Amino acid sequence: MRWYPGVVAAVLLMASSIAAQTPAPPKLSGEHDFDYLLGDWTFVANSKQFGMFNGRWSAVRLATGQLLDEYRIVDDKGGTVYVTATIRNYNAKSSKWELIGMDGSNGLQDFGTGERVGAEMHIEQRFGVAGGKPNTLRIRYYNITPNSFSWNADQSTDGGKTWTKDFQHIEAKRLGAARAMPPLAASK
Repeated sequence: MRWYPGVVAAVLLMASSIAAQTPAPPKLSGEHDFDYLLGDWTFVANSKQFGMFNGRWSAVRLATGQLLDEYRIVDDKGGTVYVTATIRNYNAKSSKWELIGMDGSNGLQDFGTGERVGAEMHIEQRFGVAGGKPNTLRIRYYNITPNSFSWNADQSTDGGKTWTKDFQHIEAKRLGAARAMPPLAASK
């Protein structure tokens, strides 16, 4: 096959024109930062306030993109000692996650924000607001693998003036695969 200089130039010009029209790959938006949490987990925890305890943690992706997770502390027989649920929503405008925690009697008062920092997820969240004894946790998820993660929190009970380092620590191991929740009000 014989190449003519004019044809080669035309092909190169067309290729560069097509490349200029091809959009750049999208930047990672952060909306999948908590995907590692999806699924079912068992955990062992140590708290400076409550000592050693065990629990279960499950998270699902809602059809609208948010994550809903349930954190349950269980006794030696598997009975529920405490349970709370958190809704996690990525705010693309602020490039941060917004979280709201809720349990059966304290309303929607436990607000926090989170963001990826390197290979870790960091959250700052207030708890106990409705009960009149608010405290703030600086939470760090780290050593994240497909089948495990570590969780550590420092606590402040004075609005962030002082902090109790390593207030609580969790080691979680996967029990079940990630799953999604279908729409609650599905269209036809």
